[in-house]
Amino acid sequence: MNKIRKGDSVIVLAGRDKGKRGTVTARASETHLLVEGVNLVKKHVKPNPMKGTTGGIVEKAMPIHQSNIAIFNAQTGKADRVGIKVQDDGKRVRVYKSNGAEIATA
Repeated sequence: MNKIRKGDSVIVLAGRDKGKRGTVTARASETHLLVEGVNLVKKHVKPNPMKGTTGGIVEKAMPIHQSNIAIFNAQTGKADRVGIKVQDDGKRVRVYKSNGAEIATA
């Protein structure tokens, strides 16, 4: 079970974007995530008249390793760790480690 999923609000712990907050838009691989507004790079794009795209310099979000981000707890206003709790009916839910509150799924 992945502790950080698509749609989660996260905060960057390390790197040049340290302290920035964003939303996970996708999982690029097992260990890397795409976060909105984080780890942006400038990419030079050639024009392609067949597809109707213009050339130029485009800002693109690149994947960031999941060890460099943490889930953002809105109740405490800080980064938090994620735990797994098994309910009575056998369903597994994600909870914040600091206060035990259930993480709302997107």
